[in-house]
Amino acid sequence: MSVKYGLPPIARADAQLFILGSLPGDASLAARQYYAHPTNHFWRLLGTVLGEELQPLSYEQRLARLADRHVGLWDVIASATRRGSLDQAIREAAHNRVEHLLHDFPELRAIGFNGAAAAVAGRKQIGMPPARITLIDLPSSSAANTTAFAEKVDTWAALREFVEP
Repeated sequence: MSVKYGLPPIARADAQLFILGSLPGDASLAARQYYAHPTNHFWRLLGTVLGEELQPLSYEQRLARLADRHVGLWDVIASATRRGSLDQAIREAAHNRVEHLLHDFPELRAIGFNGAAAAVAGRKQIGMPPARITLIDLPSSSAANTTAFAEKVDTWAALREFVEP
């Protein structure tokens, strides 16, 4: 099994919200795009948070919309061995320094963890955040998470207060 390496962070210096996943799946790594697998609900879920459809846009247009709304993307895991794309198969993980987000992004107000693996590892690294920053655990946007889409939307709605209109 070879080592898989994640993607670089995507954010402007004025990001107010970061959404952190675990490690991109094989389709995302192959495309070099966050949440590239067509069955992943990420872009639909985030579109509901932002109040606009992101799914039909090109990847570059999606990223531009996130930048306009002060949203950044990254992952908790920098590299790991993993057969396939499931978080449960991650082994020998090396972590990104996500705790640096707290001081590298002075306007940061919230971090959303996309899935349980991201939340467990991310919260461990961040520890107790400053009072100005809210940590939010989200159900995974992966289609492997069988939680009903409407239920995911309800939880992801907690991000709304942290995005620019």
